[in-house]
Amino acid sequence: MSVVKIVDHPLIQHKLSIMRDKNTGTKAFRELLDEIAMLMVYEVARDLPTEPVEIETPICKTTVQMLAGKPIGIIPILRAGLGMVDGVTALVVQHDIDLSTLPGVTVVKVESSRYAMALMSGNLFGNPSRQMTMIGVTGTKGKTTTTHMIKSVLEAAGKKVGMIGTNGIYFMGRHQETANTTPESYELQKTFRQFLDAGCDVALMEVSSQGLMMDRVAGVHYNVGVFTNLSPDHIGPGEHKTFEEYRSWKGQLFRRCDVGVVNIDDENTEALLEGHTCKLVTYGRSEKADYRAEGCELLRTHDFLGVAFHVTGKDEMDVKVNMPGEFSVYNALAALAVGKVLGLPDAAIHEGLGKCVVKGRVELVPISKKFTILLDYAHNEVSTESLLTTLRAYNPHRLVVVFGCGGNRSKLRRYGMGEICAKMADFSILTEDNNRFEKVEDILADIRVGMNKGNPDAKFVEIPDRLDALHYAVDHAQEGDLIAVIGKGHETYRDREGVKTPFLERELLEEYAQQIGLE
Repeated sequence: MSVVKIVDHPLIQHKLSIMRDKNTGTKAFRELLDEIAMLMVYEVARDLPTEPVEIETPICKTTVQMLAGKPIGIIPILRAGLGMVDGVTALVVQHDIDLSTLPGVTVVKVESSRYAMALMSGNLFGNPSRQMTMIGVTGTKGKTTTTHMIKSVLEAAGKKVGMIGTNGIYFMGRHQETANTTPESYELQKTFRQFLDAGCDVALMEVSSQGLMMDRVAGVHYNVGVFTNLSPDHIGPGEHKTFEEYRSWKGQLFRRCDVGVVNIDDENTEALLEGHTCKLVTYGRSEKADYRAEGCELLRTHDFLGVAFHVTGKDEMDVKVNMPGEFSVYNALAALAVGKVLGLPDAAIHEGLGKCVVKGRVELVPISKKFTILLDYAHNEVSTESLLTTLRAYNPHRLVVVFGCGGNRSKLRRYGMGEICAKMADFSILTEDNNRFEKVEDILADIRVGMNKGNPDAKFVEIPDRLDALHYAVDHAQEGDLIAVIGKGHETYRDREGVKTPFLERELLEEYAQQIGLE
Protein backbone atom coordinates (compact mmCIF):
# COMPACT_ATOMS: atom_id res chain seq x y z
CA MET A 1 0.00 0.00 0.00
CA SER A 2 1.37 3.40 -0.98
CA VAL A 3 1.61 6.22 1.55
CA VAL A 4 1.18 9.90 0.80
CA LYS A 5 2.99 12.23 3.20
CA ILE A 6 2.13 15.90 3.10
CA VAL A 7 5.13 17.98 4.15
CA ASP A 8 3.80 21.24 5.59
CA HIS A 9 6.94 22.53 7.29
CA PRO A 10 6.72 26.36 7.61
CA LEU A 11 10.09 26.85 5.89
CA ILE A 12 8.94 24.82 2.88
CA GLN A 13 5.71 26.82 2.71
CA HIS A 14 7.72 30.05 2.92
CA LYS A 15 10.14 29.10 0.13
CA LEU A 16 7.35 27.73 -2.04
CA SER A 17 5.50 31.04 -1.75
CA ILE A 18 8.58 32.92 -2.98
CA MET A 19 8.93 30.49 -5.91
CA ARG A 20 5.32 31.16 -6.94
CA ASP A 21 5.86 34.92 -6.98
CA LYS A 22 5.97 36.16 -10.58
CA ASN A 23 8.84 38.50 -9.61
CA THR A 24 11.14 35.57 -8.64
CA GLY A 25 13.85 35.10 -11.28
CA THR A 26 15.02 31.82 -12.83
CA LYS A 27 18.23 31.62 -10.77
CA ALA A 28 16.44 32.23 -7.48
CA PHE A 29 13.70 29.77 -8.53
CA ARG A 30 16.24 26.98 -9.05
CA GLU A 31 18.04 27.75 -5.77
CA LEU A 32 14.76 27.65 -3.88
CA LEU A 33 13.85 24.34 -5.51
CA ASP A 34 17.17 22.85 -4.34
CA GLU A 35 16.55 24.11 -0.81
CA ILE A 36 13.01 22.71 -0.72
CA ALA A 37 14.30 19.33 -1.90
CA MET A 38 16.88 19.24 0.90
CA LEU A 39 14.25 20.16 3.48
CA MET A 40 11.91 17.46 2.19
CA VAL A 41 14.62 14.81 2.49
CA TYR A 42 14.93 15.54 6.21
CA GLU A 43 11.24 14.76 6.66
CA VAL A 44 10.99 11.86 4.23
CA ALA A 45 14.05 10.10 5.68
CA ARG A 46 13.29 10.56 9.36
CA ASP A 47 11.84 7.03 9.80
CA LEU A 48 14.53 5.15 7.87
CA PRO A 49 15.82 2.11 9.78
CA THR A 50 19.28 2.19 11.33
CA GLU A 51 21.70 -0.43 12.60
CA PRO A 52 24.62 -0.34 15.07
CA VAL A 53 28.06 0.00 13.47
CA GLU A 54 31.42 0.20 15.26
CA ILE A 55 33.65 3.12 14.27
CA GLU A 56 36.82 4.66 15.66
CA THR A 57 36.55 8.29 16.73
CA PRO A 58 39.55 10.51 17.54
CA ILE A 59 38.94 9.53 21.18
CA CYS A 60 38.05 5.83 21.14
CA LYS A 61 36.10 3.07 19.45
CA THR A 62 32.36 3.41 19.80
CA THR A 63 29.13 2.05 18.39
CA VAL A 64 27.00 4.42 16.30
CA GLN A 65 23.79 4.18 14.29
CA MET A 66 23.93 4.18 10.47
CA LEU A 67 21.32 3.59 7.80
CA ALA A 68 20.42 -0.07 7.45
CA GLY A 69 19.33 -2.11 4.46
CA LYS A 70 19.87 -1.62 0.77
CA PRO A 71 21.35 1.55 -0.79
CA ILE A 72 18.82 4.31 -1.40
CA GLY A 73 18.02 5.30 -4.97
CA ILE A 74 16.62 8.68 -6.04
CA ILE A 75 14.24 8.47 -9.00
CA PRO A 76 12.92 11.68 -10.55
CA ILE A 77 9.36 11.33 -11.87
CA LEU A 78 8.96 12.84 -15.30
CA ARG A 79 10.60 16.14 -16.07
CA ALA A 80 9.17 17.90 -13.02
CA GLY A 81 11.27 15.79 -10.66
CA LEU A 82 14.58 16.51 -12.37
CA GLY A 83 14.91 19.93 -10.83
CA MET A 84 14.85 18.50 -7.30
CA VAL A 85 17.59 15.89 -7.71
CA ASP A 86 20.48 18.29 -7.15
CA GLY A 87 19.01 19.42 -3.85
CA VAL A 88 18.55 15.84 -2.71
CA THR A 89 22.04 14.73 -3.65
CA ALA A 90 23.97 17.46 -1.85
CA LEU A 91 26.31 15.88 0.71
CA VAL A 92 27.84 17.33 3.86
CA VAL A 93 30.95 15.30 4.73
CA GLN A 94 33.70 15.35 7.33
CA HIS A 95 36.14 13.04 5.53
CA ASP A 96 37.07 12.67 1.86
CA ILE A 97 34.85 10.18 0.02
CA ASP A 98 34.93 8.50 -3.39
CA LEU A 99 32.54 10.33 -5.72
CA SER A 100 33.54 8.56 -8.94
CA THR A 101 30.15 6.83 -9.14
CA LEU A 102 28.25 9.99 -8.24
CA PRO A 103 28.99 12.58 -10.94
CA GLY A 104 27.54 16.00 -10.39
CA VAL A 105 26.94 15.59 -6.67
CA THR A 106 27.41 18.75 -4.61
CA VAL A 107 29.76 18.13 -1.69
CA VAL A 108 30.33 20.43 1.27
CA LYS A 109 33.31 19.39 3.41
CA VAL A 110 33.24 20.53 7.05
CA GLU A 111 35.48 20.07 10.08
CA SER A 112 32.70 18.32 12.01
CA SER A 113 29.64 16.82 10.34
CA ARG A 114 27.84 16.57 13.71
CA TYR A 115 28.40 20.28 14.36
CA ALA A 116 27.21 21.09 10.85
CA MET A 117 24.11 18.91 11.32
CA ALA A 118 23.24 20.80 14.50
CA LEU A 119 23.50 24.19 12.77
CA MET A 120 21.57 22.98 9.73
CA SER A 121 18.87 21.52 11.97
CA GLY A 122 18.57 24.84 13.77
CA ASN A 123 18.21 26.66 10.44
CA LEU A 124 15.75 24.05 9.16
CA PHE A 125 13.35 24.75 12.02
CA GLY A 126 13.88 28.50 12.04
CA ASN A 127 16.26 28.60 15.05
CA PRO A 128 13.45 28.35 17.62
CA SER A 129 15.83 28.41 20.61
CA ARG A 130 16.57 32.08 19.86
CA GLN A 131 12.91 32.92 20.44
CA MET A 132 12.55 31.42 23.93
CA THR A 133 14.25 31.74 27.31
CA MET A 134 16.73 28.84 27.36
CA ILE A 135 17.75 27.06 30.58
CA GLY A 136 20.23 24.16 30.63
CA VAL A 137 21.01 21.95 33.66
CA THR A 138 24.13 19.77 33.87
CA GLY A 139 25.81 17.66 36.55
CA THR A 140 26.14 14.02 37.60
CA LYS A 141 23.21 13.74 40.02
CA GLY A 142 20.16 15.89 40.50
CA LYS A 143 19.62 17.09 36.92
CA THR A 144 16.16 15.54 36.59
CA THR A 145 14.92 16.69 39.99
CA THR A 146 16.36 20.18 39.54
CA THR A 147 14.74 20.63 36.11
CA HIS A 148 11.38 19.56 37.53
CA MET A 149 11.76 22.01 40.40
CA ILE A 150 12.64 24.83 38.01
CA LYS A 151 9.66 23.90 35.82
CA SER A 152 7.35 23.97 38.85
CA VAL A 153 8.64 27.40 39.87
CA LEU A 154 8.31 28.79 36.34
CA GLU A 155 4.76 27.50 35.94
CA ALA A 156 3.79 28.92 39.34
CA ALA A 157 4.93 32.26 37.91
CA GLY A 158 2.66 31.81 34.89
CA LYS A 159 5.34 30.75 32.39
CA LYS A 160 4.64 28.19 29.65
CA VAL A 161 7.45 25.66 29.82
CA GLY A 162 8.76 22.94 27.54
CA MET A 163 11.08 20.48 29.30
CA ILE A 164 13.49 17.85 27.94
CA GLY A 165 15.30 15.27 30.07
CA THR A 166 15.69 11.73 31.36
CA ASN A 167 11.96 11.35 32.01
CA GLY A 168 11.05 12.46 28.47
CA ILE A 169 9.68 15.60 26.84
CA TYR A 170 6.90 17.62 28.48
CA PHE A 171 5.08 20.66 27.10
CA MET A 172 1.58 22.07 27.43
CA GLY A 173 0.14 18.90 28.97
CA ARG A 174 1.81 16.59 26.45
CA HIS A 175 4.44 13.91 27.03
CA GLN A 176 6.82 12.26 24.57
CA GLU A 177 9.49 9.63 25.16
CA THR A 178 13.09 10.32 24.19
CA ALA A 179 15.94 7.88 23.62
CA ASN A 180 18.59 10.17 25.13
CA THR A 181 18.67 12.60 28.04
CA THR A 182 19.80 15.20 25.48
CA PRO A 183 18.29 14.29 22.07
CA GLU A 184 20.25 14.36 18.81
CA SER A 185 20.43 17.81 17.25
CA TYR A 186 17.72 17.29 14.61
CA GLU A 187 15.25 15.92 17.18
CA LEU A 188 16.25 18.62 19.66
CA GLN A 189 15.61 21.46 17.23
CA LYS A 190 12.38 19.85 16.08
CA THR A 191 11.29 19.70 19.74
CA PHE A 192 12.17 23.36 20.26
CA ARG A 193 10.01 24.14 17.24
CA GLN A 194 7.14 22.17 18.81
CA PHE A 195 7.58 24.12 22.04
CA LEU A 196 7.48 27.45 20.25
CA ASP A 197 4.51 26.56 18.07
CA ALA A 198 2.60 25.35 21.15
CA GLY A 199 3.10 28.72 22.84
CA CYS A 200 6.00 27.96 25.19
CA ASP A 201 8.11 30.92 26.24
CA VAL A 202 10.73 28.87 28.15
CA ALA A 203 12.70 25.78 27.06
CA LEU A 204 14.23 23.89 29.98
CA MET A 205 16.51 20.90 29.45
CA GLU A 206 19.04 18.53 30.94
CA VAL A 207 22.37 18.94 29.15
CA SER A 208 24.44 15.76 29.35
CA SER A 209 28.19 15.53 28.83
CA GLN A 210 27.46 13.33 25.80
CA GLY A 211 25.12 15.98 24.45
CA LEU A 212 27.90 18.57 24.69
CA MET A 213 30.68 16.31 23.40
CA MET A 214 28.64 15.06 20.42
CA ASP A 215 27.48 18.55 19.41
CA ARG A 216 23.80 17.81 20.02
CA VAL A 217 23.40 21.30 21.50
CA ALA A 218 25.75 23.09 19.09
CA GLY A 219 24.34 26.46 18.10
CA VAL A 220 22.16 26.69 21.22
CA HIS A 221 22.88 29.58 23.58
CA TYR A 222 21.42 29.48 27.09
CA ASN A 223 20.17 32.38 29.14
CA VAL A 224 20.89 30.35 32.29
CA GLY A 225 23.14 27.33 32.82
CA VAL A 226 22.93 25.28 36.04
CA PHE A 227 25.56 23.01 37.63
CA THR A 228 24.40 20.57 40.32
CA ASN A 229 27.40 18.40 41.29
CA LEU A 230 30.05 16.11 39.83
CA SER A 231 31.22 12.58 40.60
CA PRO A 232 32.77 9.81 38.45
CA ASP A 233 30.24 8.54 35.90
CA HIS A 234 30.01 7.81 32.17
CA ILE A 235 33.69 6.90 32.07
CA GLY A 236 34.56 3.97 29.83
CA PRO A 237 34.43 2.70 26.24
CA GLY A 238 32.16 4.82 24.08
CA GLU A 239 31.85 7.55 26.72
CA HIS A 240 34.69 9.52 28.37
CA LYS A 241 38.24 8.27 28.75
CA THR A 242 38.89 10.03 32.09
CA PHE A 243 37.10 11.91 34.83
CA GLU A 244 38.95 15.07 33.78
CA GLU A 245 37.59 14.76 30.25
CA TYR A 246 34.09 14.18 31.64
CA ARG A 247 34.40 17.30 33.80
CA SER A 248 35.75 19.37 30.93
CA TRP A 249 32.77 18.61 28.71
CA LYS A 250 30.34 19.46 31.52
CA GLY A 251 32.11 22.79 31.85
CA GLN A 252 31.42 23.66 28.20
CA LEU A 253 27.89 24.70 29.18
CA PHE A 254 29.34 27.72 30.99
CA ARG A 255 30.97 28.97 27.81
CA ARG A 256 27.62 29.17 26.08
CA CYS A 257 25.30 30.78 28.64
CA ASP A 258 24.74 34.30 30.00
CA VAL A 259 24.44 33.37 33.70
CA GLY A 260 25.81 30.27 35.40
CA VAL A 261 24.01 29.09 38.56
CA VAL A 262 26.53 26.80 40.27
CA ASN A 263 26.94 24.72 43.43
CA ILE A 264 29.75 26.46 45.29
CA ASP A 265 30.17 23.54 47.72
CA ASP A 266 31.15 20.93 45.12
CA GLU A 267 34.88 20.25 45.09
CA ASN A 268 34.93 20.18 41.28
CA THR A 269 33.25 23.54 40.71
CA GLU A 270 36.41 25.60 40.31
CA ALA A 271 38.01 23.21 37.82
CA LEU A 272 34.77 22.76 35.90
CA LEU A 273 34.36 26.53 35.47
CA GLU A 274 37.85 27.03 34.04
CA GLY A 275 37.51 29.24 30.96
CA HIS A 276 33.88 30.15 31.66
CA THR A 277 32.52 33.26 29.95
CA CYS A 278 29.31 33.76 31.92
CA LYS A 279 28.29 35.74 34.99
CA LEU A 280 28.19 33.45 38.06
CA VAL A 281 25.53 33.09 40.77
CA THR A 282 26.32 30.59 43.54
CA TYR A 283 24.29 28.45 45.93
CA GLY A 284 25.09 26.01 48.74
CA ARG A 285 25.83 25.87 52.48
CA SER A 286 29.01 27.95 52.27
CA GLU A 287 29.08 31.44 53.75
CA LYS A 288 30.33 32.61 50.35
CA ALA A 289 27.19 31.39 48.55
CA ASP A 290 24.85 33.99 47.06
CA TYR A 291 21.93 31.83 48.20
CA ARG A 292 22.64 29.54 51.16
CA ALA A 293 20.55 27.17 53.24
CA GLU A 294 20.42 27.29 57.04
CA GLY A 295 18.46 25.52 59.78
CA CYS A 296 17.43 22.42 57.83
CA GLU A 297 14.61 20.38 59.41
CA LEU A 298 13.53 16.89 58.30
CA LEU A 299 9.75 16.39 58.00
CA ARG A 300 7.95 13.03 57.78
CA THR A 301 4.39 11.69 57.76
CA HIS A 302 2.98 8.64 55.97
CA ASP A 303 2.32 10.76 52.88
CA PHE A 304 5.05 13.40 53.20
CA LEU A 305 8.80 13.05 53.30
CA GLY A 306 10.58 16.32 52.94
CA VAL A 307 12.69 19.09 54.37
CA ALA A 308 12.28 22.70 55.47
CA PHE A 309 15.04 25.31 55.60
CA HIS A 310 15.76 29.05 55.63
CA VAL A 311 17.54 30.82 52.77
CA THR A 312 19.91 33.71 53.43
CA GLY A 313 22.45 35.66 51.38
CA LYS A 314 21.21 37.90 48.60
CA ASP A 315 17.67 37.28 49.82
CA GLU A 316 15.81 35.62 52.68
CA MET A 317 13.04 33.07 52.39
CA ASP A 318 11.59 30.05 54.21
CA VAL A 319 11.38 27.00 51.96
CA LYS A 320 9.52 23.69 52.32
CA VAL A 321 10.27 20.91 49.82
CA ASN A 322 8.22 17.76 49.28
CA MET A 323 11.39 15.69 48.80
CA PRO A 324 13.76 14.39 51.48
CA GLY A 325 17.36 14.94 52.36
CA GLU A 326 20.42 17.05 51.76
CA PHE A 327 20.37 16.67 48.01
CA SER A 328 16.83 18.09 47.91
CA VAL A 329 18.11 21.19 49.69
CA TYR A 330 20.74 21.70 46.98
CA ASN A 331 18.30 21.04 44.13
CA ALA A 332 15.81 23.47 45.63
CA LEU A 333 18.51 26.12 46.09
CA ALA A 334 19.44 25.78 42.41
CA ALA A 335 15.81 26.22 41.35
CA LEU A 336 15.40 29.17 43.71
CA ALA A 337 18.54 30.85 42.32
CA VAL A 338 17.26 30.40 38.75
CA GLY A 339 13.97 31.99 39.78
CA LYS A 340 15.86 34.94 41.27
CA VAL A 341 18.03 35.34 38.15
CA LEU A 342 14.89 35.45 36.00
CA GLY A 343 13.18 37.92 38.35
CA LEU A 344 10.30 35.63 39.36
CA PRO A 345 8.12 36.58 42.36
CA ASP A 346 8.98 35.03 45.74
CA ALA A 347 5.46 33.67 46.01
CA ALA A 348 5.92 31.67 42.80
CA ILE A 349 9.27 30.30 43.98
CA HIS A 350 7.78 29.26 47.32
CA GLU A 351 4.70 27.68 45.73
CA GLY A 352 6.65 25.88 43.00
CA LEU A 353 9.15 24.31 45.38
CA GLY A 354 6.46 23.26 47.82
CA LYS A 355 4.33 21.32 45.36
CA CYS A 356 6.96 19.80 43.06
CA VAL A 357 6.92 16.00 42.74
CA VAL A 358 9.19 14.09 40.36
CA LYS A 359 8.11 10.70 39.03
CA GLY A 360 10.51 8.01 40.15
CA ARG A 361 12.70 10.32 42.22
CA VAL A 362 11.97 9.64 45.93
CA GLU A 363 8.34 9.47 44.84
CA LEU A 364 5.98 8.57 47.69
CA VAL A 365 3.17 6.09 47.10
CA PRO A 366 0.78 6.83 50.03
CA ILE A 367 -1.07 3.50 50.29
CA SER A 368 -0.93 3.09 54.08
CA LYS A 369 -0.80 5.18 57.25
CA LYS A 370 1.22 2.40 58.92
CA PHE A 371 4.36 2.70 56.78
CA THR A 372 5.97 4.85 54.09
CA ILE A 373 6.81 3.42 50.66
CA LEU A 374 8.61 5.26 47.88
CA LEU A 375 10.04 4.75 44.40
CA ASP A 376 13.47 5.88 43.25
CA TYR A 377 15.67 5.50 40.19
CA ALA A 378 18.84 4.73 42.22
CA HIS A 379 20.55 2.06 40.14
CA ASN A 380 24.23 2.14 41.08
CA GLU A 381 26.36 2.13 44.21
CA VAL A 382 26.74 5.93 44.50
CA SER A 383 23.06 6.80 44.08
CA THR A 384 21.96 3.92 46.34
CA GLU A 385 24.28 4.99 49.14
CA SER A 386 23.14 8.61 48.81
CA LEU A 387 19.48 7.60 48.95
CA LEU A 388 19.80 5.23 51.90
CA THR A 389 21.88 7.76 53.84
CA THR A 390 19.10 10.28 53.28
CA LEU A 391 16.34 7.90 54.34
CA ARG A 392 18.24 6.65 57.39
CA ALA A 393 18.26 10.22 58.74
CA TYR A 394 14.46 10.00 59.16
CA ASN A 395 14.93 7.26 61.82
CA PRO A 396 12.51 4.67 60.45
CA HIS A 397 11.50 1.60 62.47
CA ARG A 398 13.12 -0.43 59.69
CA LEU A 399 14.74 0.68 56.44
CA VAL A 400 13.67 -1.89 53.83
CA VAL A 401 15.03 -1.94 50.27
CA VAL A 402 13.51 -3.72 47.27
CA PHE A 403 16.08 -3.90 44.46
CA GLY A 404 17.75 -5.81 41.65
CA CYS A 405 20.21 -4.92 38.90
CA GLY A 406 19.92 -4.68 35.14
CA GLY A 407 21.11 -7.52 32.94
CA ASN A 408 23.89 -7.14 30.37
CA ARG A 409 25.51 -4.44 32.45
CA SER A 410 28.67 -4.32 34.56
CA LYS A 411 28.76 -6.84 37.43
CA LEU A 412 30.54 -4.21 39.51
CA ARG A 413 27.21 -2.40 39.81
CA ARG A 414 25.66 -5.54 41.33
CA TYR A 415 28.47 -6.06 43.81
CA GLY A 416 28.36 -2.39 44.82
CA MET A 417 24.60 -2.17 45.31
CA GLY A 418 24.58 -5.46 47.22
CA GLU A 419 27.36 -4.27 49.52
CA ILE A 420 25.69 -0.92 50.25
CA CYS A 421 22.27 -2.43 50.95
CA ALA A 422 23.78 -5.08 53.23
CA LYS A 423 25.52 -2.34 55.23
CA MET A 424 22.73 0.23 55.38
CA ALA A 425 19.36 -1.54 55.15
CA ASP A 426 17.67 -3.44 57.94
CA PHE A 427 16.12 -5.81 55.44
CA SER A 428 16.52 -6.31 51.68
CA ILE A 429 14.25 -7.93 49.12
CA LEU A 430 16.33 -9.06 46.14
CA THR A 431 14.43 -9.24 42.88
CA GLU A 432 14.63 -8.59 39.16
CA ASP A 433 15.20 -5.27 37.43
CA ASN A 434 15.45 -5.24 33.63
CA ASN A 435 17.01 -8.65 33.09
CA ARG A 436 17.37 -8.14 29.36
CA PHE A 437 19.09 -11.30 28.08
CA GLU A 438 20.49 -12.57 31.39
CA LYS A 439 18.92 -15.02 33.82
CA VAL A 440 17.63 -13.33 36.96
CA GLU A 441 19.19 -16.13 39.04
CA ASP A 442 22.65 -15.21 37.77
CA ILE A 443 22.12 -11.53 38.55
CA LEU A 444 20.91 -12.30 42.08
CA ALA A 445 23.95 -14.53 42.64
CA ASP A 446 26.22 -11.57 41.84
CA ILE A 447 24.25 -9.32 44.21
CA ARG A 448 24.70 -11.91 46.97
CA VAL A 449 28.48 -11.65 46.53
CA GLY A 450 28.25 -7.94 47.32
CA MET A 451 25.83 -8.56 50.19
CA ASN A 452 28.22 -11.00 51.81
CA LYS A 453 31.08 -8.51 51.51
CA GLY A 454 29.04 -5.69 53.02
CA ASN A 455 27.57 -7.66 55.91
CA PRO A 456 27.66 -11.48 56.09
CA ASP A 457 24.79 -11.35 58.59
CA ALA A 458 22.56 -9.10 56.49
CA LYS A 459 18.88 -10.05 56.48
CA PHE A 460 17.37 -10.52 53.03
CA VAL A 461 15.04 -12.64 50.96
CA GLU A 462 15.13 -13.46 47.25
CA ILE A 463 11.92 -13.14 45.21
CA PRO A 464 12.80 -13.28 41.47
CA ASP A 465 9.48 -11.89 40.17
CA ARG A 466 9.37 -8.14 40.86
CA LEU A 467 5.58 -8.00 41.21
CA ASP A 468 5.71 -10.75 43.84
CA ALA A 469 8.49 -8.80 45.56
CA LEU A 470 6.31 -5.67 45.73
CA HIS A 471 3.45 -7.67 47.22
CA TYR A 472 5.80 -9.25 49.76
CA ALA A 473 7.10 -5.83 50.83
CA VAL A 474 3.56 -4.59 51.47
CA ASP A 475 2.39 -7.81 53.18
CA HIS A 476 5.33 -7.86 55.61
CA ALA A 477 5.59 -4.12 56.32
CA GLN A 478 5.77 -3.13 59.98
CA GLU A 479 4.57 -0.01 61.77
CA GLY A 480 6.94 2.89 61.04
CA ASP A 481 8.86 1.13 58.23
CA LEU A 482 10.35 3.13 55.38
CA ILE A 483 10.36 0.97 52.24
CA ALA A 484 12.45 2.05 49.24
CA VAL A 485 11.71 0.37 45.89
CA ILE A 486 14.72 1.32 43.79
CA GLY A 487 16.20 0.82 40.34
CA LYS A 488 13.30 1.48 37.99
CA GLY A 489 11.88 4.76 39.26
CA HIS A 490 9.92 6.43 36.45
CA GLU A 491 10.18 3.47 34.04
CA THR A 492 6.92 2.10 32.71
CA TYR A 493 8.10 -1.32 31.53
CA ARG A 494 9.83 -4.57 32.49
CA ASP A 495 12.47 -5.95 30.08
CA ARG A 496 12.77 -9.75 29.90
CA GLU A 497 14.62 -11.44 27.03
CA GLY A 498 14.58 -8.15 25.18
CA VAL A 499 10.78 -7.96 25.34
CA LYS A 500 9.33 -4.94 27.13
CA THR A 501 5.96 -5.31 28.85
CA PRO A 502 4.02 -2.66 30.84
CA PHE A 503 5.17 -2.39 34.45
CA LEU A 504 4.41 0.83 36.33
CA GLU A 505 5.24 0.32 40.00
CA ARG A 506 3.10 3.13 41.39
CA GLU A 507 -0.04 1.76 39.74
CA LEU A 508 0.78 -1.83 40.71
CA LEU A 509 1.23 -0.86 44.37
CA GLU A 510 -1.98 1.18 44.42
CA GLU A 511 -3.93 -1.66 42.80
CA TYR A 512 -2.62 -4.19 45.30
CA ALA A 513 -3.39 -1.93 48.28
CA GLN A 514 -6.95 -1.57 47.03
CA GLN A 515 -7.21 -5.32 46.39
CA ILE A 516 -6.25 -6.26 49.97
CA GLY A 517 -8.12 -3.37 51.58
CA LEU A 518 -5.02 -1.67 52.97
CA GLU A 519 -5.57 1.36 55.20
